[in-house]
Parts: sequence; structure tokens; C-alpha cells
Amino acid sequence: MTTDKTQPGGLDPITVEILWTRLVSVVDEAALTLHRTSFSTVVRESHDYTCMLLDASGRAVGQATRSIPSFIGTLPNSVKAFLAKYPPKTLAPDDVIISNDPWLGTGHLPDLTAVVPIFIGDELVGFAGAIAHMPDMGGRRRAPDNKDIYEEGLQIPILKLYDAGRPNETLIEMICQNVRVPDEVMGDIHAMVGACEKMSSGLRNLLTEYGQEGLGAIAAEIIGRSEAAMRRAVSEIPDGTYRSITPIDSFDADHPLEIHCTMEVRGDSLAVDFTGSSPQNESPLNSVLGYTSAYSIYALKCVLLPDVPNNEGNTLPFDVTAPEGCFLNPRYPAAVEARATVGHYSTSAIFNTLALALPDKVPAESGIPLHGFAVRGQRNGRMAAGIFFFNGGLGARADADGISTMSFPTNVSNTPVEVLERTFPLRFHEKSLLSGSGGSGRYHGGLGQRVVMETLGDAPVNLVLLSQRLNFPAVGRQGGQNGSVERLFLNGEPVQGTVPFNVQGGNIFTLELPGGGGFGDVKLRAGDLPADSSSGTQE
Repeated sequence: MTTDKTQPGGLDPITVEILWTRLVSVVDEAALTLHRTSFSTVVRESHDYTCMLLDASGRAVGQATRSIPSFIGTLPNSVKAFLAKYPPKTLAPDDVIISNDPWLGTGHLPDLTAVVPIFIGDELVGFAGAIAHMPDMGGRRRAPDNKDIYEEGLQIPILKLYDAGRPNETLIEMICQNVRVPDEVMGDIHAMVGACEKMSSGLRNLLTEYGQEGLGAIAAEIIGRSEAAMRRAVSEIPDGTYRSITPIDSFDADHPLEIHCTMEVRGDSLAVDFTGSSPQNESPLNSVLGYTSAYSIYALKCVLLPDVPNNEGNTLPFDVTAPEGCFLNPRYPAAVEARATVGHYSTSAIFNTLALALPDKVPAESGIPLHGFAVRGQRNGRMAAGIFFFNGGLGARADADGISTMSFPTNVSNTPVEVLERTFPLRFHEKSLLSGSGGSGRYHGGLGQRVVMETLGDAPVNLVLLSQRLNFPAVGRQGGQNGSVERLFLNGEPVQGTVPFNVQGGNIFTLELPGGGGFGDVKLRAGDLPADSSSGTQE
């Protein structure tokens, strides 16, 4: 191995690139292990998980190519919290630490974080971490009338699931007793542990092969180079203070929520402040600060530096704050189950503000948030519980139409209806692109979709939909038109997803998801981009 002592950490650029790529490969192999050994559709089909390698202090070094942005942004926070409870001297090989504390992790109880310390000899060199969305965590799943976290499910504080390889049987029994589908939940947890073990062995083999005593030198290079690249990107934004207000739906139509976003750019640093945003509310429409921050930084990265892999360095030029007690930084024990329903709008708020500084670089708003269907019922005499997702259209960009039914800002995958029909008491009659839903413009917004499904069986079915964008469509940019709003029908009659639906078989739900906003004046649309394009059909 060639080294260059003039470089920080003593690694030359070529070696850094090789090691960086190898680290990502190690994590990708672990993510594939998690995917293939998981039990639930939300992990196996929706890909609602991530894997990550972190250094001994809990800094993100490399993450799986297919990862959920909020998980990437919050996993380092969780590892640092785990270290505060279990300092390095208390850790041992084959420990597995878990928690689903929303304020320390991804923002709601169904997301479980598992972390394994990695040792070479007696030295702690890093951590392998995984997060996955569990099919169930007890409680009243996504119920719009939940008032606090105690109604939302089982809270797991920072605990060791395995202590030096010995399973915590009490904790395992506690989890199994409090979830509706224990085989799926524990199956997914064991898949996460297997993925962490895969990362651990992969990292040890890589460090041995390249003669590295630990992860420190590689981490310093990766984080340092990424930070420098992001600071260069930030420095290209004109210095100044930029402000915007983004209104979003609440469960009280007369009192929508508002995101007040102030962005201050000074040289190579950027601060985001959400002071003035609506206070936390007695519903699950609250997003913890870690989740809010993760999607704020993700939105900035999408515009400023999309091609550099995610790690701690990408986050260091940014500072995201929100007053404690607002709905973007609620106090415990607020209900937070539906944090994505409002937290995804952090990206809209960032885009709406950044567009004031970079009007020709920031895309139009998208038909977010993703629409999650939480379902409980019986299928073939067995309990069925879980969640799956559909998406609206992506906002148009300055040089391209928005992509139809694109999962943004999260990147969960579509679950085939055949799989859903085999798993849940549902039959799907239609799933189609929603013509005319994308905003027109020089570049059209992506289309939303129309989904028609029927509940099945004699047993009651609990279905939670949580409507959004009923009153505030995806905003167009630079003269582009807004996208369509969302509409929900039950047996042909318009309804709103502000209460859980407890129905029998034979009920028909029709969901029309919003399209993305357009970009630029439609009169400037190029001749080779027809008005009736596949990504932005207009009528």
C-alpha cells in the first residue's frame, strides 16, 4: 500500500478512493443480507431500512447505497447516545444494543435501531449499525387521534439485546408480548443483527488486508474530504438571510400548520432556523428535531452536492435548529407516530427558502409526503399487521420533467400489489398514473397516481391513511404551475383520513395522490417535449 505522509492521515488519494469504495461495498453486502433474511414486507419489499459503518466516536463513515435519508441522518445520533449509556470500557465483542426512542433515533417507535461494537483485539475500532421499520410495535398504529407516545406502542430504551453474545431473554419476551406479529418483528430484528455482524467481519477483513490498525485514518480522510467538498458548494450560495413560510395541512382544517424557515448563509457555513413554526399539537403530526434536521440537510445535499456519498462530513457545514416545543422539535411525551407526514415538508421548506438564493437550481415542490397505509386485520385466519406506501409526483427540475410517482424525500420502494394481496385482507382494483396531476411548465411536474382497493373478509379491518396536501398543492417554480391536491373516497364519497377507518369487507377506498409542481413558463416548453409527456401528462 502506498502512503503519502503529506496527506491528512497518511493516505494518498488513490488509496482513499479504493478504501472508500470497499467500505461502501462492505455495507452494501450487509444491506443485502438484511433484505434477504427479513420477514416483513415493509423491509423486504419497501426496503425501509439502512446499514451504516461508524467510527469509534459514532461518526458516520459509510452507508448502504440504498438507504432511507432520515435513517442516515439519525443513526449517528443514536450511536452517540448509546455510547453515553454504555461507554467503550463497558462494551464487549458480540454485544448488540437496541432502542426505538424517537428522540434519540428516527422519530417514531416502529423504527428500531441496532448497533454492534467492532473490536480488533481489545481495541474498539467502530460500530456497525442498522435501522429497520418494524411491521408492528403495538399501540394504536398511526391513529390520528393519538394524544401522546404512550398510545403509540412499546417504547424500548437503550438496552443490550445481546450481552457478549448472551441473549436478553427478558427483553425478547417483552417485545414478543407487545407486538401483533412477533414472528415478523423478531425475524426482522435478527436480520438486522446478521447485517451488523456482516459489516463487522467485512470491516475487520478490509483493515487487515490494507494494513490499517483501525478505522481512524480512513474515517478522517473520508469525513475531511466530504466536508471540504460540501463547504465549497455552500460557498457558491450568495451570502445573505433568506426566509419562507410553508403551510401544510393539520387535522384541524381551520388551523393549518406552518413551517417558518430562515436560512443564513455566511461563507462556507449555512444555518437553518425554524423559529416561528407552529407549536407541537395533540396529534401524531410532530417531528422530532433529529428527523427534521436529517431531511433538512438531505434537501440541501440534493441541490448542492448530490453525488458525494453520505457521511459525517456532509453535515458539518450545516446547523439546523428549531425551538423546543414547536411541531418540528416537540417535547416528550408528544405523539410522533406520523412524523413523516409533516417532517417530509422540511424538504419543501428548505427548497422554498433556498430557491430565493438559487432560483435556477432548486426544483419545484413534490407531491409529498409519501402516503402510508397502516393495516390491521386477518388474512386466511392469521393476524396481519403492517404498513406499505404509495407516492405522488416529483417536482420538475430546471432541466427536466419531474418523475411520476417518485418516492421523495424518502426512497422506500413500491410493494407489488400481488404481494400486498397475499399478505393483507385487501384486493386492488386499479393502480394507474393520474392524468393531469402534474403542474404544467417548461418542465412538467411528475404525475401522482390513482389507487383503488377493496377490504376483504368478515373480520374487522383497521385502515389508517392520514391525508395530506388536501389544501396546499405542490408549488411550481419560476412560473411553473402547481400540482394537484390529494383526494380520498370511501365507496365513492369524499372523505378525509383524519380518523382511523374500522370497516368490514366490501368497502372500496380510492386514493388520488398529488402531482409535483411544474418548473418555468409552459410557453417555453421545447418542441421535443410534448405537452402530453409520460412524466407530466396535462389535459
